[in-house]
Amino acid sequence: MGSETKLSGLVATGLNFPNAFGGGNWRKNMADTDKLVEQLSNLSVLEIAGLVKQLEEKWGVSAAAPVALAAGPAAAGAPGGAAAPAAEEKTTFDVILQEMGANKIAVIKEVRGAVPGLGLADAKALVEGAPKTIKEGVTKQEADDIKKKIEAAGAKVEIK
Repeated sequence: MGSETKLSGLVATGLNFPNAFGGGNWRKNMADTDKLVEQLSNLSVLEIAGLVKQLEEKWGVSAAAPVALAAGPAAAGAPGGAAAPAAEEKTTFDVILQEMGANKIAVIKEVRGAVPGLGLADAKALVEGAPKTIKEGVTKQEADDIKKKIEAAGAKVEIK
């Protein structure tokens, strides 16, 4: 035998990048996506809504949550009382430390208990930098529990 080494087909394909990755057409595919973006940019809102519906049916998915979130700000700006019920139905709250109080160490301990994974230095910086948000997007019950514990330690807390 000669000094030639015969490589298996899989290894040879791995060494031959253009053949391994679709014949080297990735640049062409990028150009196609640029064209697609340009075409989509020229569609009206109604045409895009129809496209979304078609894609949902074809792929068996639903874009209902993102559409509902996008409709939320639009409904808030609508004339009439549409914005009032949304404000009354607030389901998430932010807990904000307004003042540290006299017992800084106890407040730091309670803040660390309220925010899992918060280190001692981070909790100290948060307490000393009041007013600061302790926790965002919590339920009313959790916000009330956090407020009670931290206020019991001597700080002033607000729920928004």
